[in-house]
Amino acid sequence: MNKAVRQQGYWGTKTELSSLLEHVRKIGPTLEENAEENDKLGRLNEVTFAALKPLRMSHIFAGEEIGGAQLSPTQGLELLEAITYHSGAAGWISMVHACIGAMSAAFLPDSAIARLFAPESENRFSGQGTPTGMLKKVEGGYRLNGRWSYASGIHHATFTHSAALLDDGSGNPAKDEQGDVIVLCAHAPVGEHELIGNWDVLGLNATGSIDYAAKDIFIPDDMVFPILTAQPHRQKEFFSLGVVGLAAIGHSGWAIGAARRILDEMAKLARAKTGRAGLIGESEKFWFDFGRAEARVRAARAFLFEVWRDVEKAIEAGKSVSTRQISLVHLAKSEVHEAGVDACQFVYRAAGGASLRKGVMQRVYREMLTAANHFTISPGIVGAAGRDLGGVWSDREWRFYDLVERK
Repeated sequence: MNKAVRQQGYWGTKTELSSLLEHVRKIGPTLEENAEENDKLGRLNEVTFAALKPLRMSHIFAGEEIGGAQLSPTQGLELLEAITYHSGAAGWISMVHACIGAMSAAFLPDSAIARLFAPESENRFSGQGTPTGMLKKVEGGYRLNGRWSYASGIHHATFTHSAALLDDGSGNPAKDEQGDVIVLCAHAPVGEHELIGNWDVLGLNATGSIDYAAKDIFIPDDMVFPILTAQPHRQKEFFSLGVVGLAAIGHSGWAIGAARRILDEMAKLARAKTGRAGLIGESEKFWFDFGRAEARVRAARAFLFEVWRDVEKAIEAGKSVSTRQISLVHLAKSEVHEAGVDACQFVYRAAGGASLRKGVMQRVYREMLTAANHFTISPGIVGAAGRDLGGVWSDREWRFYDLVERK
């Protein structure tokens, strides 16, 4: 998977996407065979994660100079789509490791990178970007306290990535010169935290997206970055996407993989139900609805890749990603989820008992509805992007998930 290839321009040249996709093809049966056991376990079992490890997902977007593959966004989308097709949980954990690994590679200083991305290191990252903790300044660093939810993939990670408010010295959140609270993202070994649980959910059980807590964990000065305002230290054009843009690659890649799988499962069932009147494969209404679902999912995917190819073009030209491009990224991310949800609803109703009972269709249905409840797909984000495209808020800029007035 580290065979040199001819590839000019901004992106990596040492890792072939085709070899990564071939690895996913080979491990696909393993991911599928273990999916039910993983759901019951509430995490990926050893066989499943061992199959994924050679992909080094926490390193796929990191620069080659620090040991990463330096994939482009569209390459990352294809890779995450392929993994998710075989296992929603494996795809979700892969996208979390990939996106948080990219954030760490982008925004931490060189001294931290030298430790976290040292040669032969295999660090993987999980955590939460909502600031439900507090950092208090001490000599040489900070003390971290707090509790976070939704730590997908933490059972398979080595370091946490936890957003926390900065203590102003009196127990209250510190503010910057503009009056905004200061939110820092802290990195610490997973083993220093309490892993709590609290992940009994509709779908994506095997992601192990549990709660975790920190009590007076020491965080060195160089193991934090300001999550709301971070400026990249390397690959500055690509990482101008910020935390939010990088996360969008992961969520979008997951959604197109899940949508593709459930429609393929539906088609397979329908092909097997033919030969006499009354069977689903003989129904004109079914094939009409199936065609509409296919068109919606394929259109959403095409829009997604159109948006990201435009982003890549800007990056390759040495430009930072624009406000309008981030708005389109948000819209494309939302649309692949909405198209996926609609496809899942169609399949669930059309397949009858086949989708009701335990199996791939039921699992993907539950997972897609779970994924679509994620904060990053919220109506407020889509509405703000709509206002930008509609010319109402075109003078604003994205700050985390808010389109705010420029200061």
